[in-house]
Amino acid sequence: MMSEPATSAAGAAIGWKMIGGLAGVLGAGAAVSAIVVMLMTPPRSPREWAVGLISTVMGSIAGGAAVIQHYSLQAWMESFTGLLAVLGIAFSCGLPAWALVRWIFTYIQNRQGKDILEVAQEAKQII
Repeated sequence: MMSEPATSAAGAAIGWKMIGGLAGVLGAGAAVSAIVVMLMTPPRSPREWAVGLISTVMGSIAGGAAVIQHYSLQAWMESFTGLLAVLGIAFSCGLPAWALVRWIFTYIQNRQGKDILEVAQEAKQII
């Protein structure tokens, strides 16, 4: 038996309030960010896909929350336009996470077989 649309919409609104509007917006931003990044730079392996997905989602959620907190943008949550702006912030924060993780793993992969002292010496020269 199907529920009526009004009942479903009310249930969705209550659920949204229970998880918190900000959490939902940050989660949506994280998901969209992860999809865009994965389409632009396809992962080379299933392991890289998993790591990329996790880092992009965490970059969106944690980075978005940090930016919102740093700039005191919590008041934006009171309007639909503000929620969309916060979604954009979360989306933007997730994009660099995938690139950073990929660069770090490529750096590590290119140095397999070297001991920690060789890697530290190379890092010291770079810095």
